[in-house]
Amino acid sequence: MPREGDAGLIGRITLLTDFGTADGYVAAMRGVIATRAPAIIVDDASHDIAAGDIAAAASALSAYWRTYPPGTVHLAVVDPGVGTTRRPIVVTTAGRHGVGPDNGVLSPMLEAGGSAREIRASGLVREPRSATFHGRDIFAPTAAYLAAGGLPAKVGPAVTDSVRLPVEAPERTPDGIVGSVVHIDRFGNLVTNVPVAWIEGDAKVTVDGSDAGPLRGTYGDVAPGAVVAVVGSGGCIEIAVRDGRAADIPGMSRGSAVRVSYRAISGPLR
Repeated sequence: MPREGDAGLIGRITLLTDFGTADGYVAAMRGVIATRAPAIIVDDASHDIAAGDIAAAASALSAYWRTYPPGTVHLAVVDPGVGTTRRPIVVTTAGRHGVGPDNGVLSPMLEAGGSAREIRASGLVREPRSATFHGRDIFAPTAAYLAAGGLPAKVGPAVTDSVRLPVEAPERTPDGIVGSVVHIDRFGNLVTNVPVAWIEGDAKVTVDGSDAGPLRGTYGDVAPGAVVAVVGSGGCIEIAVRDGRAADIPGMSRGSAVRVSYRAISGPLR
């Protein structure tokens, strides 16, 4: 096993999976980390990602990976292709590492200029290796190695064609902005890719052609049960229902078209 740095170094690992907490899978990964690098701090980002939803996992990762200090290892395992020819990789950017399958889940770190390496180092992974649990046998020991001061260059060869999820970019139009819903959070809010920094003056928002009203400051600016467009914590427009779920409105889903217009819009959000 490649060894650089001090195995007793107090590093940090975040865990993001679709495993849930009922079956012991997360604890198995934690156990491997504790065995390989006992002093490492492990934070649970989420284990409630919908099974196999790589895009949702990437969206979750994008919300927090930069908030952690340099040296942090972000372990993300949403891996419907486990055991296939998809590669296990490490992505390094801005002094932080991402560890996970090469299926797009680490796209936020790749899009931030990350460089990737395939995990191949002899002795690094746990043996015998299960074909169905690479989170325990490949990714957890790799994350422990990096968090304890290991060098990415010793993990394996460079990868130049890492899988990236398609980037859904908003577009400016003569009368506003056109974007889309890119994520639905646990509150049922529709998170869009429309940056508030692009908005000029008074504007109204539509989702799938229906009115979501003007951009408001807070959820409390509308009556209970009303639709509200607000600026989300990520700096983009979100559509919510006060004391309700915008995602429960018929037709609202990831991919729904969003338009910001500087002209009058009529018709309520259904």
